[in-house]
Amino acid sequence: MGNSCSSCCSSCCGKRNRTGLYEPLLQENERQAIAELLQYLENRSDTNFFEGEPLQALSTLAYSDNVDLQRSAALAFAEITEKDVRQVGRDTLDPILFLLQSHDVEVQRAASAALGNLAVNTENKLLIVKLGGLDQLIRQMGSPNVEVQCNAVGCITNLATHDENKTKIAKSEALRLLVDLAKSKDQRVQRNATGALLNMTHTQENRQQLVNAGAIPVLISLLSSPDADVQYYCTTALSNIAVDAGNRKKLAQTDSRLVQYLIALMDTKSLKVQCQAALALRNLASDEKYQLEIVRCKGLPPLLRLLKSSFLPLILSSVACIRNISIHPANESPIIDGGFVNPLIELLAYDDNEEIQCHAISTLRNLAASSERNKKAIVEAGAVERIKTLINKVPASVQTEMTAAIAVLALSDDLKQRLLSMGILEVLVELTSSTNMEVEGNSAAAIGNLSSKVKDYTPFVKIWESPAGGLEKFLIQFLSEQQDIAFQHIGVWTVEQFLDGRDERLLKLIIESNTIVESVKRIADEGQALRMENNDENDEGDIHTLAKRVYHILQQNGEANNRSQKKQR
Repeated sequence: MGNSCSSCCSSCCGKRNRTGLYEPLLQENERQAIAELLQYLENRSDTNFFEGEPLQALSTLAYSDNVDLQRSAALAFAEITEKDVRQVGRDTLDPILFLLQSHDVEVQRAASAALGNLAVNTENKLLIVKLGGLDQLIRQMGSPNVEVQCNAVGCITNLATHDENKTKIAKSEALRLLVDLAKSKDQRVQRNATGALLNMTHTQENRQQLVNAGAIPVLISLLSSPDADVQYYCTTALSNIAVDAGNRKKLAQTDSRLVQYLIALMDTKSLKVQCQAALALRNLASDEKYQLEIVRCKGLPPLLRLLKSSFLPLILSSVACIRNISIHPANESPIIDGGFVNPLIELLAYDDNEEIQCHAISTLRNLAASSERNKKAIVEAGAVERIKTLINKVPASVQTEMTAAIAVLALSDDLKQRLLSMGILEVLVELTSSTNMEVEGNSAAAIGNLSSKVKDYTPFVKIWESPAGGLEKFLIQFLSEQQDIAFQHIGVWTVEQFLDGRDERLLKLIIESNTIVESVKRIADEGQALRMENNDENDEGDIHTLAKRVYHILQQNGEANNRSQKKQR
């Protein structure tokens, strides 16, 4: 990530006098090192400068008292590492770190460029810090020379991509200097500094130290930078900072126009900036305040544009943002009226990315949560037909969200008969035998919701035995004593809905299923036993009371059914 501001020379061997010879003040070993280095440079493609005699020749020049030779060594290291980056040892890093301590700006500039190049390698990142390179780079960051600053910050940017280094950087003076240099008038320094700050936002502890160092107002101010990289680094850093609830409050207190800035960035030319702006809004929208503010500041139209994009990262970032915004009930109608329903339904079939499918169906579920009007709009747009087509082809995580959405839609008394006529019941019954507990539970809840106060129970009668064992198998399975207590509760409650419906055909089927009746009786008896054992109320009391009531109704209807059969005989 770090950008070098050094321009390496092709000549690496210091100054010559008018005769072309080196000054006589050079030591014999220095003259020999120069000669050897010239020879190695002529055959550089076949030479490993990081070990043996080539490295020894470079080290001799680096440790020389002659500043011209130091410049030559630093420039040679910079040029070599520009093209050849590999894991190196202490023998290579020590002379470069020694050159960093030089008072000569040219030496500092080239040495920091070389170190930044080598810091691309994972093992080198750790060794540089271990050998004290961080402290030297911090000194370079305070240099009055912009090029030295640029290279030093670029090197720290690279070092900060390693988790072990991040904590050390966060606890050092580097963090404050990075925040200051992010305000530099030099765009290269600014770019490297903001890149380094971004790399420091990947853990909660480091984010907090960054916030404490005053990074938030600087990052927000740079959202308007003309440089796309700076915009990207700042937007992404703010997005990461917004993951923490406490930081979202600080963001709100720092600049009331933050949401407006991010909405504007969704219309910038850079796709990666658009993407990160939407993700930043998504993280902010974890809070109710921001959920409302994004809609109020006209954030929906640009999000819809991104949602319709053909570029996967833009689709993912925008649909994730809309999912969070849709959590607030006041946003449901504006999102539906804004034209999001059909694109969201289309995304249900986006099988290239499971996360997009999950966000899309979860958003539809949120939009249907509190309004009959919105439920109707979603059903009329074809959401149920699309779910029915896809539900057995999608991963379990998407199935979980789809069944949850159907359960919400099934709460509408006006839509129940319509949903049943679409054949959704057959699909749900099969999914009650899913190996995924959430899919099982959601499917059962959806069946229960559909069974409450429905006008015509014919669809339920038709699937009593099939598919996959039908409604009877579902009830037996959920009423089993091996089943989770919450699932048993769903089973008893669903039986109660059927009994309340008073459909004679369905009543007869339930009463004639001895396993269902005995299971309800067992649950009721367990409650009686618990009450006799102790007088304390327990969490399972509700299900036992419900089961007792349901069993009583089953007994009454069973007796009536027996009397009817006797009369017929």
